[in-house]
Amino acid sequence: MSFDEQAKVWKNGKWIAWKDATTHLASHVIHYGSSLFEGIRCYKTKKGSAIFRLKEHTERLFDSAKIYRMEIPYTQDEINAACLDIIRQNNYTEAYIRPVVYRGYGPLGVNPSGCPVEVVIMTWKWGAYLGKEALEKGVDVRVSSWNRFAPNTVPTLAKAGSNYMSSQLIKMEAVRDGYVEGIALTTDGTLSEGSGENLFVIRKGKIHTPPMSSAILPGITRDSVMTIAKELGYEVIEEVLPREILYIADEVFFTGTAAEVSPIRSVDKIQIGAGSRGPITKVIQDRLFQILTAEGEDTYGWLSHI
Repeated sequence: MSFDEQAKVWKNGKWIAWKDATTHLASHVIHYGSSLFEGIRCYKTKKGSAIFRLKEHTERLFDSAKIYRMEIPYTQDEINAACLDIIRQNNYTEAYIRPVVYRGYGPLGVNPSGCPVEVVIMTWKWGAYLGKEALEKGVDVRVSSWNRFAPNTVPTLAKAGSNYMSSQLIKMEAVRDGYVEGIALTTDGTLSEGSGENLFVIRKGKIHTPPMSSAILPGITRDSVMTIAKELGYEVIEEVLPREILYIADEVFFTGTAAEVSPIRSVDKIQIGAGSRGPITKVIQDRLFQILTAEGEDTYGWLSHI
């Protein structure tokens, strides 16, 4: 992934050049990690470019801001309009969109109240997050030595930049040890999520996924997959899951805006199912991509066309 340095950036209601998208070194966000963000994809479809579940992403951004007492100085409609417009401004047909809300330059200290709330939206080209072959052949992962957050430490329902310091440790450890990704456990030793993905486990035709109480981010793609799976007639169960269910699962997959639906072929060097994308994963993946490409009907109104 590389940046288009000719791209335009939306910052606090104005269009600026990529090179001017800077912030002061004394900004609160640099010293105390006070940022919130979203990851959104724009797809090239049969009916033109369209952003997937834009409204839901923006709603989650505002929910994150409310949790952290950050007053976003724009409405959700204004953010949605800017996300659509940034694709037009940069003449992209498909792209990744990154809105960020952060505490800017002001008095330093743990109390951020005196610092302004800044809003920026950037976009760039980003292909398959876990590799080109991951969507079909699957990836090899490990259970991380790093746990997700204990209850009442930091709010995992908020998509905060500081939460991803944990994700970095999970990801770096996995890559260092020869895996593509890591799976984190809760402080109770039950399944949580990947470094940047939600987790699904299929056993005996039933689809299981950890609940929000397992220190997960409530993923937009996670919700989409659950909706699609139920539409296709599968039973979807949100429940606390033990680590060992991974090893006896028929299929396991990640979901996320970046990862989309990525099969897992092994965990801790134990093969999952046939060691490649399983049949239920493929059916769900196919249905999702039919919507994303407008090859199938968008019955849920998930696409916002440019």
